[in-house]
Amino acid sequence: MIAETVCSAVSAAGLGIAAVTAYRKRFLAAARIAAYSLVPVALVMTGIVGWLADTAFSVTAWAGFVLLGCSWALFATTRAVERRRGGTRKERRAARAAERDAVAPAGSAGSAPSLGPAAGAASRPSSRPAAAPRGEDDFSDIEAILKKHGI
Repeated sequence: MIAETVCSAVSAAGLGIAAVTAYRKRFLAAARIAAYSLVPVALVMTGIVGWLADTAFSVTAWAGFVLLGCSWALFATTRAVERRRGGTRKERRAARAAERDAVAPAGSAGSAPSLGPAAGAASRPSSRPAAAPRGEDDFSDIEAILKKHGI
């Protein structure tokens, strides 16, 4: 009973504020305020306020909310652990199988050891990356932009 009275008073106050706002020629804001002020009365008329009041004072309902919170916390924890480990069990199993089935490099596959520095240099990647053929074109564009801005 008190909840309905409070909601009605809040709605009446909101409609009064909307009327004052409309008097000041701010019709868009007045319409928005009126829309917000009609929500409490609508909640009372649909019965949601009564349901919320019954739920707020029900021990069984609060126990249900506690159980929902616990289940959410367990779910969030398991998801965090799963992300930290790197996926689901199926994904980890597939990754281990892929590691086992990976092909070993040709030099270490049990063939005869390479002799001499020439063979070692051929199997070892060079420490310097190969020069890109269009490298100077990219720098010339950048230089043109810098010159344009006086840098």
